[in-house]
Parts: sequence; C-alpha cells; structure tokens
Amino acid sequence: MNEATAAGKPRLTREHALALLRGMLRVRRFEERCVELYTQEKIRGFLHVCIGQEAVAAGVMFNIADDEAVVAAYREHGHALLKGMTMQQVMAEMYGKVSGCARGRGGSMHLFDADTRFYGGNAIVGGGIPLAVGLALAEKMQGGNRATVCFFGDGAASEGVFYESLNLAALWQLPLVFVCENNYYAMGTPIAVEHAQPEIYRKAEAIGVPAERLDGMSVVQVEAAARKALAAARAGKGPRLIECETYRFRAHSMFDPQRYRDQTEVEEWKKKDPVDRLAEWMAQANLIDEDQRKTMEAEIAEEVEQAVQFAEAAEWESEKTLFDHLVQPLPKPLAPPPAPEIEATETTLREAFHRGLEEALEHDDRVFLMGEDIGRYGGCYAVTHDLFGQFGAERIIDTPLAENGFTGAGLGAALGGMRPVIEIMTVNFSLLAIDQIVNSASALLHMSGGQFNVPVVIRMATGAGRQVAAQHSHSLENWYAHVPGLRVLAPATVEDARYMLWAALQDPNPVVIFEHVMLYNHKAELTPQAQGVDIEKAAIRRPGTDISLITYGGCLYKTLEAAEQLAAEGIEAEVIDLRVLRPLDTDTLIESVSRTRRAVMVDEGWKTGSLAGELMAILTEQAFWELDAPPARVCSAEIPVPYAKHMEQAALPRVADIVAAAKRTLGEAP
Repeated sequence: MNEATAAGKPRLTREHALALLRGMLRVRRFEERCVELYTQEKIRGFLHVCIGQEAVAAGVMFNIADDEAVVAAYREHGHALLKGMTMQQVMAEMYGKVSGCARGRGGSMHLFDADTRFYGGNAIVGGGIPLAVGLALAEKMQGGNRATVCFFGDGAASEGVFYESLNLAALWQLPLVFVCENNYYAMGTPIAVEHAQPEIYRKAEAIGVPAERLDGMSVVQVEAAARKALAAARAGKGPRLIECETYRFRAHSMFDPQRYRDQTEVEEWKKKDPVDRLAEWMAQANLIDEDQRKTMEAEIAEEVEQAVQFAEAAEWESEKTLFDHLVQPLPKPLAPPPAPEIEATETTLREAFHRGLEEALEHDDRVFLMGEDIGRYGGCYAVTHDLFGQFGAERIIDTPLAENGFTGAGLGAALGGMRPVIEIMTVNFSLLAIDQIVNSASALLHMSGGQFNVPVVIRMATGAGRQVAAQHSHSLENWYAHVPGLRVLAPATVEDARYMLWAALQDPNPVVIFEHVMLYNHKAELTPQAQGVDIEKAAIRRPGTDISLITYGGCLYKTLEAAEQLAAEGIEAEVIDLRVLRPLDTDTLIESVSRTRRAVMVDEGWKTGSLAGELMAILTEQAFWELDAPPARVCSAEIPVPYAKHMEQAALPRVADIVAAAKRTLGEAP
C-alpha cells in the first residue's frame, strides 16, 4: 500500500488508521493462537513471537510496494503476514505441513514466499543482513529503484556481519532500508551488557548510513520514518537505518523461563501496547467505535480459526519427496562455451582461469566478479589481472576485507537475478564466510520448499607448498564436500581451469571452486574443448590395469609421477582425477576399482575426517567383493603445516609415499 503525502507523513484517514489497526491485530491474534497450539504440541521446534512489537512491522510494511523485497529474522510471522502471505499458508508452515509457504521445510523461523518477494526469516542472528545487501545490489545493477527492507534485532547489531553489511551498503549507495527492532534483549542478554554504545542508530551513522531512533511502540512514528527512508532509498540516495525501540511482551521463545527480566518491567512496557495505543486514539478521534472494534476482532478470529482448520486438514509431505528441493538439475545439455579456443595452445592454469572469467564477463551481462583486491590490484594470484581495465568497477567489484559480508551479498545478488562470481582470497579466509555458504547458500532451496535457488560461483585458492605456514596452507575441500546443496569442483588441468567456470555458471545451485595455489604456474598444452568440460564426472587421466590411484587438485601431478615410476617397475596404475568432489562420481570409481581390484586414495587433507576416508568407505560399501586388498590412503601429516620448506614437504603427500602405498597394496615390500 502506498499513500504519498506532501509532507512525507502518514495521512491518518479513517481507512488508513483502520488498516494499521487491522494489520497489528491480525499479527497479535495469529501469534496468540500459535502460542496455544505450541502448548498443545501442534507447533514444535522454536517459536518466537513478536507480541508487543507489531507496530514496527505494520508501520514499515504499510509503505512497501508489492514487488519490493523483504528479508527478516526468525521472529518474522508479522512481517510475512503483512507482506501479503495468507494466514493459511503461514499456519500450515508452522505445523510443518506440505501446504505451508515453504512446504513444511522451514517452520516458524524460515518463512518464504517468492510471490510476495519475502526472502525469509533467518535463524542465524544477523544472517539475513548481507542477503538484503545483495538483493539491493542486484536491483541497482539492473537499473531498478525498488527498495529492499531488512529487519533484524538488537542482538544482530553485535555481529560482525552487521558492520560489514552496512559498510557495503553505504559504499555502494544501495536502495536498502535497515530496520532494527530493538527490544532491549538479545535472547536474555540486556542491551547494556551487549553494547558499549546502546544507541544502535549511532553505529550506523558512524559507518555512513543516515539513521534515526524512534518510539517503536508507536505505529504512527514508525510509518512516518519508514515512508521517508523508503523514499530516499528509491530516489538513489543510498541506505537508511531506522532503530525502533520496542519490546516483546512474551519470552524470547517458548523454551525461555524469562529469569533475566523482572515482571514489573514487562508490565510497564505493556502500558505502551501499540495495539491499544492506536485503538484508544482512534476511539477518541471517533474513527472507530466499540461495535466496529468487535466486528474487526470477530473477522480476524474467524480468519485465524480458518487458518488453523486449514493446517489441521493439510497433508504431511510424503517421505518419497525427501530429496526434492535439494538441488535443481543442471540444464541438459549445457550450453557450450561461447568462445572456445580453436587451436591447441600452451598456457598456465592461471591464464586458463583468467580466460574463463573473461569469457563469462564478455558473454553474460549478469556475471560480475566480487572479492578482495581482484580489481585494481589484479588479484592476489594475478588471476583477475587486466579485467578491471576491460570491464570497469561495476563488473569487477573490489570489496573490503569482509568475507562473510561480501559472500552473503553475492548470495543476495544471485537471488536477485545476477550471476556473481565471488573470489575468497584463500580457503583459510573462507572460514569467515562459512556461515553464508553453509547456512544460507546450501540450504535456501530446501528451506524455501524449492522457491529460492542460489546460482552463485565461489572461487578460492587452496593448498600448501609455498612456505606460508599454517594459516595459509589448509586443504579444506572435504569440509565443503560434506555439505548437501553445494557443488564442489577442484580443477587441476588447463582444460578444466579454462572451461569449468562456464559450466558452473549454468548451474542453478551454488558452486564452490577450489584452485590449488601450486598449480597456478603449471604449464601445459590446452586442448580445444568446443563443448566445454563435464562438471558431473571424474576423469581418468592415465589408464591402467593393476591399481587405481584416486586423487584431485594439487595431488594430481604427484600421483601421475608416481604412476610413471610404478610403470617403470611393470606396475600399470590407473589415475583418476575426481575433479568433482560433490556430488562424487562413484560410478567411475567403482568401474575402475572393479577392473584393477586395488585402490589408493591421495588427498592433501588430513587423514582424520578426510575425503580420502569417505572414498574408502564408498569402496568398502559398494565394491568390497571386487577388492583383492584393503584400500589405502596417503594424506598430509596431522599437524599444522610447517613454515620451513623441508618440514612442509615432509608433512605433505609425496611421490615416494604414493609409490610405497601402491606397492603395499599390491603386496610388495615398500
């Protein structure tokens, strides 16, 4: 609903006031019923109600256009209802029924609706804030002026991602309104304990985001501020923050005994009840009488009961669809690369990666790159050199050192219709972004019941060998390969480095690409691949009959060298390059081992919990009777990677280690 006024203030006509009152009452009565249903064990899990805070959602939502995006936190029932979701679909989701807004896969904390552009609640405190930044970034990149609104609580303003996100929004002057629902308690921690500066709006001002603080128990004040902030965002004046001082009358969640606050404090705040406050004013102004209030209450009560009846009668999702909405299928066939090489040329993996990025930028206007030092500097590993000069700052976006923030922004931009390629400088730094990758990117399609996929590509350097010691030498590919919903790639040849990106950008799901630092300078002849490369299959890099050596990434060439040494002794080893770590191509593995009857896994990760261990389990489960010997593995020593060169090399898989493991598996003395 939009009702502009010359002064930018709400014009409280009777219809306007009635709409605000009805909106708050709908939220209040819906949640009161949910509390009853929770005690009856009809609703389970966590239930966070916003009873007492309704003025914030009502005041802001009154001004949001139907096609503007909203991102909320886990106390989001009111935001969802006031954005236009039906009470029936929300209640069914609370029950976990298939008729719910997310097919029962999200529950109370994860309400989603593509039709109303409601991008969900988020159970991770502050987790939705960078997604809102990305949605606003996509809107700006596409030339639109629709605003994005992001709701969060005071607790989220303690998270680092809050500061990262506000900084990005201010730097990029995005059409975004942040709404802090400051209810004075982050779960049970009072604001005086969690914030050295308890006035949250001042934090935004310090970052460069214009902000104001207001009485969040007054729907009139909230609406006036929201109207002004949204107008500024739509006019291209950049982000705004509204801090609404409000209060939840009930517990943080239904598990909360509320020992951290005195009941007298709650009663004092109840005197400011936003619903009663507006209703009493309307009665005094003759905008509503007792009979009209009773009629409104009766209509809302009927709506609530119809929602309950709908949820009660709705069906549960069949277990047969358990694996639905995990990933969307790759297009069949994949579009070939638009500008493949015609003749074989010698190149390095660095230049092959560079050409893949350049090709994507040239042939898909939705593609842009984002990361630390990728533009003006040319990239830490020089993969993105010269791209800034070719495509400019709008397509090659240098970010602050804020991995969780800019990764989340990339996910939001993907939700908004773009095709971002995010570069995280090293796998070690990705641990700062793992929240967004694991809690959001991999799970959104599932949690939203198939409504929101995240077509983003995340590149990062991995591996050891450069004498940069423990904090820049990890091989954590298996951590990400562990997570359903991600595709994980590990290119090790110039062909894969050159062509995997184009295929990955066609994947409607999040793709993580690991580039081993010791392979950037590896030079080889690039064979033309007119159809691109397969990102679903492992590759046999060297055929053999006596033993299968299974590896990926930085260990590929060590394994090939080991195979040559074995061949000199009459042992023909087959070398399999996994290259796709999730989903694993088990068919190729089983077929190879069924022929060779022996296997050695070579993995730069640590042995405990390694991808090599998973491969051994797969072979044991699916090819046990084909094996003539127990499978073996060669992994890095279980220590932080040392600095001194000889110690670093001793810690990593070596050619001699692979040869020895193969001979042991063949029954020979090492």
